[in-house]
Amino acid sequence: MDDSKILNLFFERSQTAIFELSEKYGSVCLQIAKNILKNQQDSEECVNDAFLAVWNSVPPNRPVSLQAYILKTVRNYALKRYHANRAQKRNSHYDIAFEELENCLQTEDDAHGQYTAAELAVAMQTFLSSLDSENRILFVRRYWYGDSVAALAEATGRTPHFISVRLARTREKLKKYLRKEQLL
Repeated sequence: MDDSKILNLFFERSQTAIFELSEKYGSVCLQIAKNILKNQQDSEECVNDAFLAVWNSVPPNRPVSLQAYILKTVRNYALKRYHANRAQKRNSHYDIAFEELENCLQTEDDAHGQYTAAELAVAMQTFLSSLDSENRILFVRRYWYGDSVAALAEATGRTPHFISVRLARTREKLKKYLRKEQLL
């Protein structure tokens, strides 16, 4: 079913809206949650929570992209659950991905590194648009969707070493770009 028709069902407050949303985006939502949480039950709960959140927010909101709206909502719920589950535990695959990016964004001088989230978001969008398609996809799948290096290697037919080197080079380019833009 077309996204605009699904949104219309939400505006009509039809229970079919959730079913259609689940039919169209349920599997990708569950995959995103599982990439972050590595737990089927927690992932299913996050997806259900995200569907409820969309039910409660549409209307009055009418997202431009229903897919982006639901995927971002699922990701946010999964990250909240992830942080709650891992409050005392460290070194999971997602912690490692966060640490990779954190190391890229750190500065020696904390006062110099005071930038707003909005400035960083614009800089990240500009940086990502400057990358070739393969590097952009690898970067987003690793640091937004939480795919492991092994999963990226399998999906692309490359070796894990190749993916790790590619990601390291992209992080280094990001660091140079942020320095050039005086955000680091």
